[in-house]
Amino acid sequence: MKRKKIEFYRHNLNNKDIKECIRVLNSIFLTTGEVVKEFEKKFARYIGAKYCVGVSSCTDALFLALKYLGIGPGDEVITTVMTFAASSNVIEHCGAKPVFVDVEESTGNLDANLIESAITKKTKAILVVHLYGLMCDMKKIHAIAKKHGLKVIEDAAHCIEGKRDGIRVGGLSDFACFSFYATKTITSGEGGAITTNNKKAFEWFIRARIHGMSKNAVDRYVKRYEPNDLEFLGYKANMTNIAASLLLHQLERINSLLHKRERIARMYDKAFSKNPAIRLPSFPAKSLHARYLYTIWVDPKRRDTYINAIQNSGISISVHFKPLHLLSYYKKKYGYKRGTFKGAEKIGGSTISLPFYPRLTTKEIHHIINVVNSI
Repeated sequence: MKRKKIEFYRHNLNNKDIKECIRVLNSIFLTTGEVVKEFEKKFARYIGAKYCVGVSSCTDALFLALKYLGIGPGDEVITTVMTFAASSNVIEHCGAKPVFVDVEESTGNLDANLIESAITKKTKAILVVHLYGLMCDMKKIHAIAKKHGLKVIEDAAHCIEGKRDGIRVGGLSDFACFSFYATKTITSGEGGAITTNNKKAFEWFIRARIHGMSKNAVDRYVKRYEPNDLEFLGYKANMTNIAASLLLHQLERINSLLHKRERIARMYDKAFSKNPAIRLPSFPAKSLHARYLYTIWVDPKRRDTYINAIQNSGISISVHFKPLHLLSYYKKKYGYKRGTFKGAEKIGGSTISLPFYPRLTTKEIHHIINVVNSI
């Protein structure tokens, strides 16, 4: 008998999303145009920001935010060591130094209590990451940034829907950056966005994403001809109408999709909280978890054995994440050694991310629970 395969992730695109994409594919402009503008307006409204700029990835969003702030060689940016490499790579690409801070052992999020001890005369910004979908303590981080005259960028790739202490993502920072990568809660395969309340920054991002040109393709070919100019040296980071078309109607369903993931999370919580071999991340009561990932923490000495057994049962899993200071590039460049960030190392060595998406059936959920608990 063939073993049933349960994928780590399946997207939530439906016929309405596909029809919207076909409509764009049958139109003249596939690149940045009116569909992108429509999505930007709707996403800004959802987040509660004045402005949104659609870009090609969250990585580009983070990079553009840093560049707007003038981050460059000789500067330092404080960030978490427990995240995907993109969060710190963008700092490196600006020529600045990422200064890692350890995480809370109960959540995996950057420990705000450790930030001030990492601040130097070279520090220009704090780049926070809302891990798994739980917002960091933005009230505390905002207060620290204000005290020291620092800028704040939120990597909200995991946390579109999140809230904490009555604050939405982007509510207490200069810029919030989002991902619509293939596995995200709403997806266009690849894509990202920046939200801000800063009009000057918004206007710069609009130009910066198309090389610094004064007009995009729609402006050049639909409106009456006017000379195009290169206002500054920009980048290639624009969102396409194709990507935006896939996101428009998902955004309409975003809260119902969150509700479905919350239901699965509660089923998992109830089943795994009784297992002494499993520890679950916690989160503050006054928070709305975006429920991007469902992660369990196990004995690091047995984690890889558990992973192999779960995979052999036909269930796909992932690991989020190996701490950045243990990756070869950062070890070689900065001389990091194991033991430097104990909180992140403890989580990184014990974490297993399970299948967690609205299209999981109740039968599949119970199968995952039974297999994981038995292993």
